[in-house]
Amino acid sequence: MNWEMLAAVGQLAAVLIGIPSIIYLAFQIRAQTKERRRLAANALTVQWGDLTNSLHHSGEFSAIYLRGMQFFNDLDSVSKLRFSAFFFTFFQNFQGMYFFHRDRALSPSLWAQIERTMKDLLGYPGTRQWWETRRHWYTDEFACLVDEIIAKGSEPKAYATYNLENIPERDR
Repeated sequence: MNWEMLAAVGQLAAVLIGIPSIIYLAFQIRAQTKERRRLAANALTVQWGDLTNSLHHSGEFSAIYLRGMQFFNDLDSVSKLRFSAFFFTFFQNFQGMYFFHRDRALSPSLWAQIERTMKDLLGYPGTRQWWETRRHWYTDEFACLVDEIIAKGSEPKAYATYNLENIPERDR
């Protein structure tokens, strides 16, 4: 055997060992990416739950929320701040889930549910008033999506049966 033959055998051995290693590495990277996306989506879900907890743990904030949904511009400064802080985080979650959806890391049925929730919330004049003041805090891509939802003019349904006149005085 001459040197050229040994070099060819060595290169063939390297290929036979290298290709399976590269394939294995690709599978590992793909699995890690899926796991990171799953963990990030799970974190958004936990954060979503924490946000909604604030509505049922505080009658005072629930009253601010209901009034803000109708008339954000009429809230006092402190109430506007509390409402804005809540909705900033709420819409950050929507934005995160939108990007998971766009990257096909979120099931279409879950995204449809999220989009229905967004349409319902954005059907309220107070939420749209808030959006006008905070649109610039979000990515242009997500802001365009929200603007499209608003332009379609969804009818507000989530709190349509709630009578804001019946908010107890202690919660106002």
